[in-house]
Amino acid sequence: MKNNKKGHRTRKQLIAEKEAASKRLVDQANLLKDPLEALPGFHSYTTPDGTEIKLQCHRVGDLDNDKLTWIFSLMERNMVEYYKASSWGWNQSSKRKELTEPTAWYLIATMNDELVGFSHFRYDMDFGIEVLYCYELQLETKARRKGIGKFFMNALEELAKKSSMKKVVLTTLKKNTDANLFYEKLG
Repeated sequence: MKNNKKGHRTRKQLIAEKEAASKRLVDQANLLKDPLEALPGFHSYTTPDGTEIKLQCHRVGDLDNDKLTWIFSLMERNMVEYYKASSWGWNQSSKRKELTEPTAWYLIATMNDELVGFSHFRYDMDFGIEVLYCYELQLETKARRKGIGKFFMNALEELAKKSSMKKVVLTTLKKNTDANLFYEKLG
């Protein structure tokens, strides 16, 4: 980029440089083999009733068909009615495509070797800044109200910090009052 006559960068140039730096941070985060590896405190969680939850992080391309089938099933079981009630509506093929985009990461929780929850997230740009975007946080019914959702969100926040993302962002559907209350309670 060229400087103006006084040797100063223009506002437009400064914004472009900042966005390029942000994009480099996102690209670096997406090159990680396992972002959770650097956070040993988030490999497991003990619920208040003493149940151990194990957490692993995977790229979508590394997930086997059984895990992907379970992810689609849990997503649909938990969310189809909310989507149908929204202006977006439910589009199964569109949702499957979103869940399997090449940049998708998954935190997957197991309890006694049984799949009980996942968070689909991505390192991405949002309005020109680097973010960890939480697309989904889904739990099986039996895994709810045990602190697992909060554990997921804490893990996502730490993953964002570790990768120098500015913030964690997410979107909820208005009719999903339980999710809205959960995120409000977390602050």
